[in-house]
Amino acid sequence: MERDGGALALLRRYVTSPSHIIHSHATAAIMRKVAEQLGEDAATWEVIGLLHDIDYDVVGGGDMERHGVEGYRILVENGVPEEIADVVRRHNHMLFGDYVRPVEVALQAADSASGLIIACALVKGGAIDEVTPPGR
Repeated sequence: MERDGGALALLRRYVTSPSHIIHSHATAAIMRKVAEQLGEDAATWEVIGLLHDIDYDVVGGGDMERHGVEGYRILVENGVPEEIADVVRRHNHMLFGDYVRPVEVALQAADSASGLIIACALVKGGAIDEVTPPGR
């Protein structure tokens, strides 16, 4: 599944919060770069990042008993490949515990890092390219 070949439309169909759409795009961008660095399939990892919280509105944002599981269901019902849907399902560490695959570790890190990066950008007036390490 390509980012522009259905993943974006799927995201827009299920996620309505503008801030969560931004979070999904940021997570996708991080996942793409990590995949490139690790020699993995960057397009697939980007889609995983984009769709990782597809169930956010469905589960009310905080139902960790259903988060990921509902995402998996939504993705499978919409014809998303198992390799993507399963990573989305397992990214809820409260249900599935330790991550074993590099893509799972990367998604957890990207999910957390994207929030931090977005928060830093908001402090800088919303310009993500204004976020730099100290001393620059």
